[in-house]
Amino acid sequence: MTAKTVSSEPPARTGLRQALLAPVRLAMGIVDIPMRGWQKLTGLNGMAGVFLAPNMLIFTVFVLLPLVINFIYSTTSGSAIFLQNRTYVGADQYRILFDCRSYLDPSTCAADTFWAAVRNTAVFVVFQVTVMLIAALATALILNRELSNRGFWRAVFFFPVLLSPVVVGLIWKWILQREGLLNYALSPFGFEPFSWLSDRFWAFFFAVFVSVWAHMGFYALILLAGLQAIPRDLYEAAAMDSARPTRIFRRITLPLLMPNLIVVLVLALIRAVQIFDEVFVLTGGGPGTSTMYITQYIYETGFASSLRNPGLASAASILMGIVLVILTLIQLGVSSRNEKKGARQ
Repeated sequence: MTAKTVSSEPPARTGLRQALLAPVRLAMGIVDIPMRGWQKLTGLNGMAGVFLAPNMLIFTVFVLLPLVINFIYSTTSGSAIFLQNRTYVGADQYRILFDCRSYLDPSTCAADTFWAAVRNTAVFVVFQVTVMLIAALATALILNRELSNRGFWRAVFFFPVLLSPVVVGLIWKWILQREGLLNYALSPFGFEPFSWLSDRFWAFFFAVFVSVWAHMGFYALILLAGLQAIPRDLYEAAAMDSARPTRIFRRITLPLLMPNLIVVLVLALIRAVQIFDEVFVLTGGGPGTSTMYITQYIYETGFASSLRNPGLASAASILMGIVLVILTLIQLGVSSRNEKKGARQ
């Protein structure tokens, strides 16, 4: 005996749902007609290319084409924007960038501001990445412990990552200005108001500090995932052997966390080389050019300067792009090696 399935849904609601779904079914039916034709022409396997085509078109228009145009700009000179109004000069822009008696002394270079920005970026990358790794690792180790309200503290450390870099720069600029919150907090202790962002040392210090504060949560999350993947049995065995915490860290935690640390290192390097938003809002590249980094140099040279030179800016961006490609290839190589190592284990 077959029992009829009785719907508990009222007829009025069923009719409303059918009415709402009717346009969707109509649209899907219309789309289905050309899709069936494409499938007959390309076969079932060729449909993957059909679905990828819109994404590839967007990628070509907004990524590949600008890269090609940028390279063409780097072979021209002048301040005009349109290519038909610019003069072809070949590799002259690159020769200008590399015209130096000593690359360690930007004042001896034809493009002295470019090499000052390169030097500033190199110093910034060394300090920022080092501090970032130490802070992210320490944060991950703390958050991996059995803490009360551990989820809350993880959210607190990750929250700055969700903020826009411009918002981060504006917040810290308000804190660090002469009439800002930091001077107000120090005034009861007898400190005179100080222009933190007008001093070369403190401007650099806070550029590093703010960038670490803004992005540390992301890297700490990657390291925390690596820590949680380490088998607990190893720590229990080390505790039974009465191993000291420092020895456990050096012999168990650090070696097993090394793949995550390398990924964090490469990602932090790529982000540090491209630093712009928060530092530009915070210091504007000053005082002088002490916190002008390579991305700001490209922006200033190509768009903001009264002596605008899009060709020189394009050449500088091509060189920076080569550095980023090298760092990306390193990251892909490390990730591939870790995957093969994990597969063998």
